[in-house]
Amino acid sequence: MKLTWVLVADKSRARFFKAKTASQIEEIMDFTHIEGRLHERDLTTDLPGKDANKGAPGKHSFQDKIEPKQQEAIDFSKHVARYIEDAVKENKFEQLMIIAEPSFLGMLRKQFSDEVKQLISFELDKNITTHDITDIREHLPLPFSKF
Repeated sequence: MKLTWVLVADKSRARFFKAKTASQIEEIMDFTHIEGRLHERDLTTDLPGKDANKGAPGKHSFQDKIEPKQQEAIDFSKHVARYIEDAVKENKFEQLMIIAEPSFLGMLRKQFSDEVKQLISFELDKNITTHDITDIREHLPLPFSKF
């Protein structure tokens, strides 16, 4: 039977489990990204900068194309993906199942290498990071051996 890792994640937390079967699931890592829980106003310390354009009247603000909260989520998805990439290189699992908050799942997909994508056997776009292990287990497909 393949050793399976299960990732349960959102923009502020990523929980990793290892499983041989759905009934034998054990949490192995829990990353917390505090910045993912902050309000937008707490992530920015100042107003956008101003540029005095000599050829035009008035001043223009510099605006970030990506909001700070969104950038924090992207950075966290990169961190999670890097952890998975390292685990793949060390042959720590043979298949990956992911349950993630929908927008964060999309961010993760963008970060994964083709090698990691080939190991993904199940995806569910749902936010259950705060659920207990029994509830998480109920969201996984049965039996694992089909994958």
